[in-house]
Amino acid sequence: MAGTIVIKNGYVYDPLNEVNGEQQDIFIKDGVVVSELSAADLKDVKVIDATGKTVMPGGVDSHSHIAGAKVNTGRMMRPEDGYKTTRTKTAIAHSGSGETVPSVYMEGYEYSKLGYTTAFEAAVPPMEARHTHEEMRSIPMLDMGGYLVLGNNWFMMRYLKEGDMDRAAAYVAWMMRTHKTYGIKCVNPGGVENWGWGKNVSSLDEQNIHFEISSREIIDGLTEVNEMLGMPMSMHLHANNLGHPGNYRTTKESLGISSKTKAKQNMSVNWAETKIDASRDQSVYLTHMMFNAFAGTSWRDFESGVKPLADYINNADHVVIDSGCVPFGEATCMTGDGPSIHDLSVLTGGKWSNTDVELECGSGVCPFTYLKSNPVHSTQWAMGLECLLLIDDPWKTIMTTDSPNGGPFTKYPLVMSWLMSEKFREQTFSECHKWANDRSTLGGVDREMSLYDLAILTRANTAKTIGMAHRKGSFGIGADGDVTIYDIDPTKIDTREYSDLINKFSTAEYTIKGGEVVCHDGEITMIPDKRTYYTDASVPDANEKEMLKDVQEWFRYYSHGFNHYPTPEKYLVNPTVIKVNTEQ
Repeated sequence: MAGTIVIKNGYVYDPLNEVNGEQQDIFIKDGVVVSELSAADLKDVKVIDATGKTVMPGGVDSHSHIAGAKVNTGRMMRPEDGYKTTRTKTAIAHSGSGETVPSVYMEGYEYSKLGYTTAFEAAVPPMEARHTHEEMRSIPMLDMGGYLVLGNNWFMMRYLKEGDMDRAAAYVAWMMRTHKTYGIKCVNPGGVENWGWGKNVSSLDEQNIHFEISSREIIDGLTEVNEMLGMPMSMHLHANNLGHPGNYRTTKESLGISSKTKAKQNMSVNWAETKIDASRDQSVYLTHMMFNAFAGTSWRDFESGVKPLADYINNADHVVIDSGCVPFGEATCMTGDGPSIHDLSVLTGGKWSNTDVELECGSGVCPFTYLKSNPVHSTQWAMGLECLLLIDDPWKTIMTTDSPNGGPFTKYPLVMSWLMSEKFREQTFSECHKWANDRSTLGGVDREMSLYDLAILTRANTAKTIGMAHRKGSFGIGADGDVTIYDIDPTKIDTREYSDLINKFSTAEYTIKGGEVVCHDGEITMIPDKRTYYTDASVPDANEKEMLKDVQEWFRYYSHGFNHYPTPEKYLVNPTVIKVNTEQ
């Protein structure tokens, strides 16, 4: 029976329903979780015996770079990447290749192997949205969506400078609908526009060129617009001065800008049943915290600045972060923050690509290798784990590698094992440059995360943060029937045996999507249906009409016509609209 399955006797971890390792059965019918199955259903249902195994909702990745022009640039810049990791064609699955920037098919298969069923592209330039959707369309196995880059957009800067919040909100709503995107992404606000003139911004109150608006005003304005519209997710912030020693101060000050703005998520969706309120709590979602948490004044006195940021977040209720961990080895740095990538390329002396996307944003790409012998890299490894271990409440944190910036998502099992095993951290310290211990606080942390904590960091809170907990990240009645089964017996875990944890997290025994087994012991067993989510926010018609007059007038600065700007739904697989602010 399609999409109907019973998972029996597993140790279930479902934080949104406060289920912490209890042995339970999970029932899925027609692709969604149900309370029970009828006798007729049970006659032909598929049954999986999960006795002695760990059962979690399907993994949800809220921040990954897996589709779009910059990802393709990364593939072109790293031809050697293609032969380091390969996957053979099967009767139902394509071949694939790539270690740090896998091919589109490989991305879907590798995520599924890890137990993930949902992933969101973290930065979509509006002009390149069509191509981003073309790539997302080709990525199998995953439900997907993307965040629209708006922190240096000419229209946004103009409206925010003028204080015209109604037109700013109308513009954001129209852009989300036009490009079929999901949330607001703000990258180095004001600085990327300056980079078009060979400059950056160094402080939150420095006004940028031509538009004469500060980073502080952009962050404040985008946060306000986000809550005016009742968007599914918080404003997603990539702070200024990323990758520069001492930037933790800028980050801390940036987080304070949104402290008085209350979260007002306003989605018209059917919510799965959960014991914990599944709506988001925060007004700002800080991405790849590790890269925003550098202390010191130069690379000579570089050290971790995570602790002061973590102390701030521990006492703040409006912030959620993802970590941006560094698991060592090959990476490909790619971001909408063009100047930060240029600075990195100067340090490495290697390849560098830069793009300016007309009136909207920019990006950069730079291959990179993180070495245990390098003092700064070793400290970054410790910092990424500090981001998750020093923040007391796991509901304020999300585990990522900012894939592929800190490292590819395929190294998530390493990060999960470091979080669970102090012994593994000690072993890695012994292999690292001594700065890792001397210039971070990680060596004094004895916290070991539980499977319940990991379920929060990789499923429950991820879904809650981006407004997908109405159907993802839980086993609540009505949730999507997405399940991960790990061959891990929670009653027999010995965190000193970390190699076993790495192996078990690396290959889920079962990945189930919509009630169908799609991956078993690393082998793709079927290609499931997928959805592409985007937001349709309502604003007063008069506001949108006035705003569109501006857009059409300013379109003379674009290199192509207004009629070719939108992304039609035909570019999306199974487009799934999230209606927002419908009372307007």
